[in-house]
Amino acid sequence: MSLLEVRDLTVTYADGAAAVRGVDLRLDAGSKLGIAGESGCGKSTLALALLRLLPAGTRVGGEILLDGEDVLAMKWGRVRAVRWAGASIVFQGAMHSLNPVHRIGDQIAEPIVLHGRATVAGARKRAGKLLEQVGLPAGRASAYPHELSGGQRQRVMIAMALACGPRLIVADEPTTALDVMIQAQILRLIEQSVADQGVGLVMISHDLAVLADTCDRLAVMYAGRVVEEGPAAQVHEDARHPYARALSAAFPRIGDPSSRLAPRGLPGDPPDPSALPSGCTFHPRCPVALDSCAVDDQPLREVGRARRAACVRVGRDDAEAPAAGHDGVPPPGEALRPADAERSGTVPPSADTEPDGEAAQPAGVEPDGGAPSSAGTGPDGEATQPAGTGPDGERTHPLGTKPDGKVTHPAAPKPADKAAPPVGAEPDGKAAHPLGTKPDGKAAHPLGTKPDGKTTPPPPPPRNQTAAPPAPVRK
Repeated sequence: MSLLEVRDLTVTYADGAAAVRGVDLRLDAGSKLGIAGESGCGKSTLALALLRLLPAGTRVGGEILLDGEDVLAMKWGRVRAVRWAGASIVFQGAMHSLNPVHRIGDQIAEPIVLHGRATVAGARKRAGKLLEQVGLPAGRASAYPHELSGGQRQRVMIAMALACGPRLIVADEPTTALDVMIQAQILRLIEQSVADQGVGLVMISHDLAVLADTCDRLAVMYAGRVVEEGPAAQVHEDARHPYARALSAAFPRIGDPSSRLAPRGLPGDPPDPSALPSGCTFHPRCPVALDSCAVDDQPLREVGRARRAACVRVGRDDAEAPAAGHDGVPPPGEALRPADAERSGTVPPSADTEPDGEAAQPAGVEPDGGAPSSAGTGPDGEATQPAGTGPDGERTHPLGTKPDGKVTHPAAPKPADKAAPPVGAEPDGKAAHPLGTKPDGKAAHPLGTKPDGKTTPPPPPPRNQTAAPPAPVRK
């Protein structure tokens, strides 16, 4: 018997939003199940429904079997006994889940006391051991939530989930808002706790790579439904549903240049749960949708051993099945099939096709299919005029002759350009005046002298300044 079995679970909020629609899941003891999807796909609603933590007025249908007992049919007293002791949850956002006015040691000890597992003193001692188990000093039990970092608060939530020794732990995005190093520590801590105590784990995240590395099986949700389920590594590396394939392609792979240089995403957003599209809810965003996808909703189909996918193309011939990503791009290591390449428009026309897709005319064939005109004939088949003859068949005049046959006069040569005057000569050829002489040959006046040869007086000194005494003249 499975530890957890969900059968045809449906959740509809009071405003009519169908958050979960016919989900079927199964988890064995000691196994780890990952649930992936974008925000708004119904992952957190599914987690809250497992422990009946949904708000009042929410309609829940189907079955949630925990150790063979239907949680939805339990009385409230039995539900309170199951919570924390039979199944616990690590909520998304530890700061909002811890009470800010109570010490963390008291919050960890509270469920231990309520379920009668120990006295108050014994519960506090147990809280200290749980903190050490998750990598925190026992002395931090006296701290308030605001005195801890984000990673430490998340460790406290994990310690609280393990307090009463449950058989099932639901972790709703336990690594959200944590840096990469703390994420790795929290994930290793969860894996170790599951391995040591043999509990079942349902881990929810939007990070497909994290789930593939942590969990045994992986279920991908879209618009409240599971669209693909199977072994985690296979779903991540070789997804069969277009949505799961797009999620996998959105994360670059180390060592794969194509994914690093050309990261791919998925345009658009998940549909509104209160106004879902007809047929397959993914068809408005699907790059390989068929006409029938807008009319018929697709059930989960077997695509291999312990693997299912809800796509109309699943089970078709491999030549027709899509291997392309969200925009016609194949996943790493796979080639784009011709049918998907033609649909996505990512492959240029071949050498035998025109840009509009029609076949190109073979050599020697006109667009209308007829044979081309031979040399010397026109399109109508009549002979063309030979070279050197006019329309009337008479010979044209050769180049350089008149109509009467006489030779035309050759063009007169242009006059030769005159040579530039030599250096030191004027344009008229006369010699230039030497430096320091006038045009008449007389010597020019030296600098600082008048035409009569007298020296020019120095300029007067500026106002309010005394003229400097003249320099003594040496004899």
